[in-house]
Amino acid sequence: MAANAIDQTRRMLSLVTYLRERPGARVADVARAFGISEDELISDLDVLPLCGTSFRGGDLLDIDTDGERIWWHNPDDVAAPLRLAADEATALLVAARAVATLPGLRESDRLALLRATAKLEAAAGEAAGASSRLSVTFESEGGVFADVDRAISERRRLWIRYYSPARDEVTEREIDPIRLVSVGHTYVEAWCRRSEARRTFRLDRVAEIKVLDEPSAPPEIELRDLSAGLVQPAAEDPEVVVEVGPGGRWVAEYYPHDSAEELPDGGLRITLRTPDPASLRRLALRLGGDGRIVAPQDLADSARAAAREALAAYDGVAYEDVAYDGVAREAPPGPGAGRTGGPESGGTGV
Repeated sequence: MAANAIDQTRRMLSLVTYLRERPGARVADVARAFGISEDELISDLDVLPLCGTSFRGGDLLDIDTDGERIWWHNPDDVAAPLRLAADEATALLVAARAVATLPGLRESDRLALLRATAKLEAAAGEAAGASSRLSVTFESEGGVFADVDRAISERRRLWIRYYSPARDEVTEREIDPIRLVSVGHTYVEAWCRRSEARRTFRLDRVAEIKVLDEPSAPPEIELRDLSAGLVQPAAEDPEVVVEVGPGGRWVAEYYPHDSAEELPDGGLRITLRTPDPASLRRLALRLGGDGRIVAPQDLADSARAAAREALAAYDGVAYEDVAYDGVAREAPPGPGAGRTGGPESGGTGV
């Protein structure tokens, strides 16, 4: 299927040039020249009017056929030099100025970007005026990004203090950075000397960082394809089962999973895999009454204990139980109004 799509795209690009040079070309002749059937050619011609230099009506290819001949009504308009519309120029200028303020940007790249922005402003003319009234600020890890980028370019090791939300702790470690990646947030993929394994660290969770004099020497490892996302569970990773109510259906959209079965109440029974099941305790706490961990049992018990500890931290708020069914029931106020009791077995309602 992918190969056919690529072949069709190449054919259609060639078809545009071919038709420009042959106004009123016969359908049979064009099909024969491209080695396809007339039906395939007509199918291509149905797609071409959706293509052009932009999605504005005048910029789309105006091509049609009466079944015998092919007519292209606006070849000169589409061939005209490209011009940026006011909204396009504004978007480009605002984005360019925002990127130029990123603290981790190399100075040579910043200067090149500023030169390109100046040329774009001159070309946009009056359209550039609107962009000066708009500004965008990127969330940036600032110095951390700059230090990681420097360590990669100079091939030097890093020392970091890193917060791990799964374990709720800050650890110190030395890492050999391999590359920076951006998948929603910015991460550094590195060889961790503490765990002696490849690890990925989110830059906004780095509490402190130092570029060391020691050279970076990560082992030869194959870079992962991250086009499918940063988290790509393996078949051998432990299996976790989570049941969510209607308010927790978003879990199936944000977490890669093996299956998501519909439940009678409108919720889902989601089966997923993760190399670190303990990290899902935070998911359970976030879901509250909208979900529970069903299996494995030790993870369910751990999440339930974490929920009890969280509730116990609130003075003046008492709960009778963290229930199996995901409903936290408030105990009547009064002296001795209780602490958390023993939850039922078989799952975690938080």
